[in-house]
This record gives sequence, C-alpha cells and structure tokens, in this order.
Amino acid sequence: MKLGSLEEQSVEESGPSKHRSLHLELHLSESSSRVTSSMKCLIVLLALVAFSECIIRMPLIKGKTARENLKEKGLWEKYRTMYPYKPTVKFIQTGTESMTNDADLSYYGVVSIGTPPQSFSVIFDTGSSNLWVPSVSCSSEACQNHGQFNPQQSSTFTSNGESLSIQYGTGSMTGYLGSDTVQVGGISVANQVFGLSQSEAPFMAQMQADGILGLAFQSIASDNVVPVFDNMVSQGLVSQPLFSVYLSSNSEQGSEVVFGGVDNTHYTGQITWIPLTSETYWQIQMDSVTINGQTVACSGGCQAIIDTGTSLIVGPTSDINNINAWVGASTDQYGDATVSCQNIQSMPEVTFNLNGNAFAVPASAYVSQTSSGCNTGFGQGGTDQLWILGDVFIRQYYTVFDSQSQNVGLAPSA
Repeated sequence: MKLGSLEEQSVEESGPSKHRSLHLELHLSESSSRVTSSMKCLIVLLALVAFSECIIRMPLIKGKTARENLKEKGLWEKYRTMYPYKPTVKFIQTGTESMTNDADLSYYGVVSIGTPPQSFSVIFDTGSSNLWVPSVSCSSEACQNHGQFNPQQSSTFTSNGESLSIQYGTGSMTGYLGSDTVQVGGISVANQVFGLSQSEAPFMAQMQADGILGLAFQSIASDNVVPVFDNMVSQGLVSQPLFSVYLSSNSEQGSEVVFGGVDNTHYTGQITWIPLTSETYWQIQMDSVTINGQTVACSGGCQAIIDTGTSLIVGPTSDINNINAWVGASTDQYGDATVSCQNIQSMPEVTFNLNGNAFAVPASAYVSQTSSGCNTGFGQGGTDQLWILGDVFIRQYYTVFDSQSQNVGLAPSA
C-alpha cells in the first residue's frame, strides 16, 4: 500500500544549487485514507524532524552601537580622534587576519562554547573567517567588560598550543587557539578551533558584542583554521552548503542568519545570482554606481565585497564624496556626511550595478536618522579601490551566500 510521499517545494524555478524552501508538503494518496490516525501523525512527525534538520536559524539582535554608547557618555569626539575609522584594513592580506574598528555595527547573535556551554554574543561577519572570544586570561579593559571563556570549566576543551593575532586598523587582538564544541542556533559543531584573546585593542571595550564569528572562506583564516560554517557542512549539520542573512531595518528583533537554507518569507520576487570573483571574501564584480542614470562612482568597473561585518557602504574616498555631493550631503573632517532630515523624501536613489543587474538603494535606506540628525550610509575607504557593501545594502537586499556554487544571491527584502 502506498502511504504517500514527502516533497519539498522549490524556492526558485532555477538556480545554481536548486535551493529548496522551508515548506514541506505532505501528499497522501487516496489509498492512504485507510491509514490509522496514529500512522498519519507519525508521518507528519517525521516530516517535521526532516525539516528541522535542514536549516539552522540564528536570531540576531539589533543592539546599541558603540557610537551611540560613546555619544551618551560624551566621549565620541575623543574616541574617533584616537581611533580613526579605517574600513578597508580588514581586507588587506598581510598573513594575519585583520578587522576594523566599526563604531556603527549593531547586529549580533548569541552562541555558546564548551561543556557545559558558556554563552557569548558575536558579530556574524562575512568579511572574516575566524571565531574568537575573550578569555579569562585577558586583562584588557575590552575583556573585563565582556564575557570571558574559561577553558578550565569545559570538559571538552583542548588547547592547540598555537598563537593567534588579528590586526585592527588601530591595534590588535592577540591570544591562542583551542578547540571545543560550539553551539549555533541549537546545533553543536564538534571540535571547532577558535581563538581565545589574551589582549584586545582598547576600542573593543565600547563594542556590544563579545567576539566575532567569521563566515568568509578558509583561505583567509588566520592559522588556516577551518571556519564554523565549513565544519557545519563537513559534519552534515546543514542540508545545503549555503547560508542566508536577513537584517531588519527598524525592529530590534526579526533579523537572522539561516544556515543551510533560504527563507522565502524574507524576500520578494526572484533571487538574482552573482558569481564570486574571488574565493577569499564574498567578492563580486560591480559595473558602476549610478544616480538618475548618471555614473557617479566605480566608472569602468570595480570589485565589491558583501560584508555583514561592515555597517556602511564603503568605497574610495573620491567616489564616496561624489555620491554624497549628488545626494546633497555635507561631509565633515571625519568623513561623516550629514543631510537635512526634511530632504529625505526628495533625495535620489543610488543604484549599484552588479554583474549586469541593477540594485537600487533609496534614501530611506541609506540615510540614518538619530536624535542628533541625519547621516548618509556612505563611508570613505581612502585610496583603496575596493568597495564594501555592508549592512546599509544588506538591509535592503536579502543575501544568500552559496559556498558550493560560489555565488551570492540577492533579492529585495520583504
């Protein structure tokens, strides 16, 4: 007797990996009408179990930024003078991993490490590849006001005996490597190598998150450590070698990383697939940046990195200044561009043309409004020709990171 079959509904009619949606539909044939109710319940239960094994949801919290914290304390002007923002430093290959002092990062999630688990808030960063958290052997101020991992309290921890160094634009984090069980979104990644900091740059004391969980490729990982997501794939914890990111614009809740799948409730229309140009970062080809059909930046083409660990859209200083001038912004000595909050409705869209596809970002998305005024989300990257499409862009476009087919998928956020 044919009991029926479990079929998955496809998210996209076509795509590089034939991605599946999160909805399972149970089809029972006419002959199954004689199946007992308990058997039907069993089939539904099995379907739910299979569904739960396909994806891992990691909720992200939209918290207060370092800039907001420092402004409340009256320390922002001193801080940004001492630690000037250098957003492209993290993408300079020097043999050790780098990270910037981004004062506007606001999304983080909670993971746990060890047995029994010790919890840490981390930034899920597609612009780096290592996982690291503060350790109890760190005496820096940045460690003292954040969670600290105690290896002696974990029965599954092993020390690798190797040192770790991550360079910042204005300092460094140093420590050592160990391995332990890491829990992300309720599933356990065994034998994950991670960093335990013993010293941290002073600006980290102002950050909301305790550490970083890198989601870029192993090729740029410090000490060639296997990234967390790579271990998820190799240990069979996700059904597909991809993850997707949804960043909510307004609410503190609702943002999430989905490991192993795509949630079609987070976007509208179709996913546009863009091939990677480098298997290091999530780097793609950008053809140009236009306003009202006029090329205002990236003339002749350039490279862009999709980075959840950068808050702004960053480009060469001359190009960014041109964009800010086009939208009517005034730029100060630190590169912050301000506009009149009353002008947001009349400001033009800025369109990023990626591999032959246009992705428009309206003023409502690229202007942030606070109690102190309105700023654009376009940041100066110095003389480096690299572009970074950070959270300002990702909030507007649901992003899928497919490591197997080496594509980035973009669709308008719902």
